[in-house]
Amino acid sequence: MIIGVLREIKNKENRVGMVIAGVRTLTQSGHKVLVQLNAGAGVGISNEDYRRAGATIIESSKEIYEKADMIVKVKEPLPEEYPLLREGQILYTYLHLAADERLAKALMERKIVGIAYETIQTHDGALPLLAPMSAVAGRMATQIGATYLQHDHGGKGILLGGVTGVERARVVVLGGGVVGVNAAKMAAGLGAKVTIMDVNVARLDYLADIFGSDVSTLYSNSEQIERTVTRADLVIGAVLVPGAKAPKLVTREMVSKMQPGSVIVDVSVDQGGTVETCRPTSHEHPTYTVDGVIHYAVPNMPGAVPRTSTYALTNVTLKYALMIANLGWKEAVSRDEALSRGVNILNGKVAYKQVADDLGLPFEAVRV
Repeated sequence: MIIGVLREIKNKENRVGMVIAGVRTLTQSGHKVLVQLNAGAGVGISNEDYRRAGATIIESSKEIYEKADMIVKVKEPLPEEYPLLREGQILYTYLHLAADERLAKALMERKIVGIAYETIQTHDGALPLLAPMSAVAGRMATQIGATYLQHDHGGKGILLGGVTGVERARVVVLGGGVVGVNAAKMAAGLGAKVTIMDVNVARLDYLADIFGSDVSTLYSNSEQIERTVTRADLVIGAVLVPGAKAPKLVTREMVSKMQPGSVIVDVSVDQGGTVETCRPTSHEHPTYTVDGVIHYAVPNMPGAVPRTSTYALTNVTLKYALMIANLGWKEAVSRDEALSRGVNILNGKVAYKQVADDLGLPFEAVRV
């Protein structure tokens, strides 16, 4: 199989879909890997590094799209890339289609095989290709929130952990998954008063056990959310329903009741966001203010730490890339149930039910 690795073109996205070890593994298995010129520059991988691993360096993305059987990326294609996709071509990347109807329809029209990292799910419910980026985003969310709470960044001018004799900042984390746990861990480590909210009581039991008295747990309902969010200095949106739009838990009215200079970091924005006033921003222009509350809603947060993120991501994506390359996508999907859940677009239809339901688009289950 011919595998294409592209240079990402999303704003400030410096990650790359494959590192040297991945190229070497695939080429040693008899596959051909085409890497776009300077694709690895953001993570310190040179063109010569890729060549030594067995890759062929190609200058234009157009040529890679024309030749590759499978495209391996980090982020979803942008509109200028849609026409380059070919019928039957495998696109293996993060897609987050429930929040992007235009992309979903474009991939349907191109009749590609769209395999989304974020919906590859094992029998126990784990999302192995989403987890490392969720961990990065969760930890970043606390760092970013702490920065924007500084007065020089427009915030209240408070330190998360306070100091002796001064009240600590109140941090509310909505969602007790991988993002939420990592955000809470960082916030508690910095000394903040942390509350983590979830609708899964068993999960809250687990979180109470691992965090002890360092973090408070609350069952998530509208009343509890309003009371805690309106008092918070930093709110971190970390809710995930696999493949689906994030539920809107924080209303505009709640935001209006927060103190000016408070901060919201909505990690869920790549699935539509869990805060009603949130809209996608970029690393170049990451924030905006609503009712005096600073909103940070960058969909590709881990792109700001590309070395950490790339290696963490490719540690888990290579397994399935190699499986697809060795067996072809049909055989690979038939053998691996987790991978089969990753198929989001097939035969011009949406093959992941939650995405189809959210977007009101035709659904066709994967049959191989």
